[in-house]
Amino acid sequence: MMIPWRSNKNPRLNLALQGGGAHGAFTWGVLDALLEDGRVEFDGVSGTSAGAMNSVVLAYGLLQGGREGARAALEKFWLAVADSPPIDLSVPGKGDTVQLGIPAKLMMQFMQYFSPHQLNPFNFNPLRDIVEAQIDFAALREKSPVNLFIAATHANSGKLRLFRNHEMCTDVLLASACLPTIHHPVMIDGEPYWDGGYSANPAIFPLLNETRAEDTLMVLLTPITHPHTPVSVAQIKARILEISFNATFLREMRSLVDLREQLKRSWLSRLGRLEQRTTGMHFHLIEAEDFLGNLSVDSKLIANRRFFETLRKQGEIRAQRWLEAHYGAIGKRSTVDLRELFG
Repeated sequence: MMIPWRSNKNPRLNLALQGGGAHGAFTWGVLDALLEDGRVEFDGVSGTSAGAMNSVVLAYGLLQGGREGARAALEKFWLAVADSPPIDLSVPGKGDTVQLGIPAKLMMQFMQYFSPHQLNPFNFNPLRDIVEAQIDFAALREKSPVNLFIAATHANSGKLRLFRNHEMCTDVLLASACLPTIHHPVMIDGEPYWDGGYSANPAIFPLLNETRAEDTLMVLLTPITHPHTPVSVAQIKARILEISFNATFLREMRSLVDLREQLKRSWLSRLGRLEQRTTGMHFHLIEAEDFLGNLSVDSKLIANRRFFETLRKQGEIRAQRWLEAHYGAIGKRSTVDLRELFG
């Protein structure tokens, strides 16, 4: 159901928030900067995995206390995640970064030979306790101030399932972030679900179909291109995993680019609402390939306050730069060339 349009003069954005484990703290920084700036409102928010966490926490914070409530909710969530491991499994890396220590890396090796049902028979997941303690899903289902689109992957078919406002619950959020090598599948309506990154990271089409905002801001955690080809076994495995999580998003964006170009060659008077939305949507991008692309893949599994603060600060800086350079373009034009990125 469409959420009523707010009667204010601020431009409205859709948000497309990508997954990336602990790197989602970068998106926390982006959202915090947008909220602190105060010049944009949010309409639809599509999120996957860590992007789903940020989406739902943002929505609930806005519901509870407006912009400052959302900033507080995001900070509370990410600090709780940082403090959730019983011991710190990270060791210092280069600069302000961290990486998994030897015990944690040995644990990751075990996961190649044993399933979550064997290593974690009681399905312990500290994220469940954090989510249940911090979010009143009944209130969110009834009065969410934004349209939520949370992606999960049906484990037995590979099909995308998008969960909307009226379906929000703890299991939906955990399903969107369920890595099958670490967690048991999350059961919803008797069906098993895995991480949404396998089928949409994130989904763009509901922002075209089910929102009214004319602009979509994509916050990406996975580099679209890399300067170097992987050569070691570890590097190759990491790149394959990254490609598998990004393939559906890249395919959707490529299809969107092609469709927009085809529709623009048609007579506008013959186009329906969806076609006009497809050609008229303005796209924007915040990413940090130069920073996130240099982090180790295993850093996505690290819960550490210092690391999260580094990521948050980077997200804040990139969002502030984007606002300074492109705020005036909102509602008027795209600030990213989709054909160049995805064509």
